Amino acid sequence: MKKSVFLGLSLLLLIGCTIDESPTMNDGPDIETPLLSNVTPCENGLAGTYPCDGYDFIGRISLEDFGAQSGNDSWGWTDATTGKEYAIMGLDNGTAFVDISDEENLIYLGKLPSAGDPISWRDVKVYKDHAFIVSEAPGHGMQVLDLTKLRNVDNPPVTFQADARYTGFGNAHNIVINEDTGFAYVVGTARDDAFRGGAHFINIQDPKNPQATGGYADNGYSHDAQVITYNGPDSDYTGREIYVGANEDVVIIADVTDKEAPRFISSVRYPNIEYTHQGWFTEDQRYFLLGDELDEVERGFKSRTLVFDFSDLDNPVEHDTYLGTTSAIDHNGYVKGNEYFLANYTAGVRVLDISGVANKSISESGFFDTFISSDRAQFSGVWSVYPYFESGKIVVSDINAGLFIIRKSN
Repeated sequence: MKKSVFLGLSLLLLIGCTIDESPTMNDGPDIETPLLSNVTPCENGLAGTYPCDGYDFIGRISLEDFGAQSGNDSWGWTDATTGKEYAIMGLDNGTAFVDISDEENLIYLGKLPSAGDPISWRDVKVYKDHAFIVSEAPGHGMQVLDLTKLRNVDNPPVTFQADARYTGFGNAHNIVINEDTGFAYVVGTARDDAFRGGAHFINIQDPKNPQATGGYADNGYSHDAQVITYNGPDSDYTGREIYVGANEDVVIIADVTDKEAPRFISSVRYPNIEYTHQGWFTEDQRYFLLGDELDEVERGFKSRTLVFDFSDLDNPVEHDTYLGTTSAIDHNGYVKGNEYFLANYTAGVRVLDISGVANKSISESGFFDTFISSDRAQFSGVWSVYPYFESGKIVVSDINAGLFIIRKSN
């Protein structure tokens, strides 16, 4: 979700719809305890009370169970030693950790409190069995938590303490990690800082000892980004570390291999720009799928996903536009195989079949809607989705209703 310090109309929408205008902080069936699950198959378009198509409801932990007022980002961690799977969810007042290994028994293990005042924006990624957490709270910096602590938690939920805290910046909107290289890229920081809200480069190869290594400021504020070690069709950049930034009104591509001398490659715009929000590469790194967070509000579009052809990084071009089935605002989206998992606010999680993306053929293959009262263009419902667990479990974070775990039917 975009920051509220700019775009006056969006400020009113964000504040009004995220908290005050949502129908309830816990829209959906109650779960009596944070330790229980209630696996419900998707049948005849419903999983219990939740509208669905092809995705079953495994369980939910409410905001009350988390001791929070609102939710935001989510991610996941698989313990390579034990094989257990854990959901990580950002809250207004901290970060929650949940053992989801036993689908009949979701266990809320505890919370890492925020390093600043409660606020709606928090983001988390994982590298080398550590969680790295940033927030829009002033002075928050980056918290680091050793996730192996989750293996042995007595009498959950407990309060965790950070293992390290990096304070080379204050507030931040997002954190990106290239797990191939062990570098974090913190974006959406203060616009008057050293990199003007661009990317802060942090070496996290030693997770508990993060080190500043420069940054990138040439294209201004980055709201979100993806950084990859490039192995796509443009052989000029094979093996280079490529940064793709969603920079409010433009998509930028930069080579950040040399941390002391990052280099701008190119940029691309598209029709009816309102707020360039977040995007993700297809697995072959040929196409880049992007969401604009405000076009549904300002232009009245159906949920719009833009597709760019990045086969020539020096000359990216718009390839296609997909319009969804509802008017809900699109938020974070992630590619897994031939599917694009899109957090679609009031329309829940929408899953797009992108196997035909080269031929400009994209279609919705399924969904799970956690916000059952409407599909209106407002900032309520699903913030993010994490679809990368080997078991097939999918983590869904809902601003108003907490954590959901779902799974593809059959």
